[in-house]
Amino acid sequence: MSMNLNVDDWVERLGGPDGPGRYRKYALATVAYFAVFELGLWALWVAQTDTGRANLVSVAVLGGAHAVVQVLLCRAALHRYLGSGPRPDLLLAAYTTLTAAMAALGCVLLATGHIDDKGLAPYLFWLLMLYGGPCALALSRRAGATLVAVVSVSIVAGGVAAGLSGAQLGLVTGAALFMAPFMAAAFRATGWGVRLIEELAAARQTQARLAVAEERLRFGRDLHDVLGRNLAVVALKSELAAQLARRGRPEAVEQMLEVQRIAQESQREIRSVVRAYRTADLHTELAGARSVLEAAGIDCRIEYGPAARLPGEVQAAFGWVVREATTNVLRHAQGASRCTMSLRTAGPTAALLLMENDGASDTPPGAGTGLTGLKERLTAVNGTLTTEQYPGGVFRLTAEIPWEEGE
Repeated sequence: MSMNLNVDDWVERLGGPDGPGRYRKYALATVAYFAVFELGLWALWVAQTDTGRANLVSVAVLGGAHAVVQVLLCRAALHRYLGSGPRPDLLLAAYTTLTAAMAALGCVLLATGHIDDKGLAPYLFWLLMLYGGPCALALSRRAGATLVAVVSVSIVAGGVAAGLSGAQLGLVTGAALFMAPFMAAAFRATGWGVRLIEELAAARQTQARLAVAEERLRFGRDLHDVLGRNLAVVALKSELAAQLARRGRPEAVEQMLEVQRIAQESQREIRSVVRAYRTADLHTELAGARSVLEAAGIDCRIEYGPAARLPGEVQAAFGWVVREATTNVLRHAQGASRCTMSLRTAGPTAALLLMENDGASDTPPGAGTGLTGLKERLTAVNGTLTTEQYPGGVFRLTAEIPWEEGE
């Protein structure tokens, strides 16, 4: 299997049968985790700092508001990054204002002697660490980097102005130089990953539609090749016969008989094309199904079993099942990442074809899936068709045809 298919399979398995949606939820859950983490940091700072009840309440209120706005901003920023929402300017302004207010409060507490260097350093470190990510996701790369740099420099300058120095100033400066850019890059990478997976899923759906369209074009080309020349001859000979008839020439009858012969020959050729389309060799159908499914990013595994020993009519019936079921996978299992086809024997009296795929919708397939037509075709060879739906979007189709070894 090619490297591209391996990447696509990895993407689908990472998110499950409904990969892109689940991965987006995972990204949003990660953002929510950072908000909970921030609340824990401010709770820890309040619990370990003795700076007066009013000051602690102010830090707690601002910290709680900062965490809530962070979640709202990250959610809106992710939707904007994926192209499904406007830029969250108001939330970004509120988040920046709260960050500046908290930094200013910490610097004032240090300058007025309510806390010491060891109280302000982790306070500013956490602010710098948490600020960069949401802003980088909400803005373009250059605008986000500029805003994070300006805010980071302002916070460090405020700490210096408030009297922060030595190792504690080094800690805050390190946060501005390393932690803020790191978190900004991490958040943008998360958004990029979600967008990449959704683009891969959209491309895979497009591939599936193109595969079906290509098969229709192939059939159309076959019909054109058969009918094009014959219809042109029929038109010419009909026109000639009409002219001869107007002149009362007996050759008009011969020309119409020739038209009749060509029309009958065209009917036979059309039946031949349709028959070949409907009763293709089982091995050809299995190979074609694998090619089409893997082109659509679906891992296809085939167990041939007794395929070579089956009589022609059984192979033809199973070949049609493979073709129709493959079309159903492409059309109706949008989240499919795997499909297995297995030919087996059911004791000494029957042959089985099992097809199983994931990514099926929770609702059973309805009209238009072709299952009714498959049942009618199998009935002609005394066969049966059953379908089963399992949790997790797994769909199984089983075709059974009576057959005894040695027939």
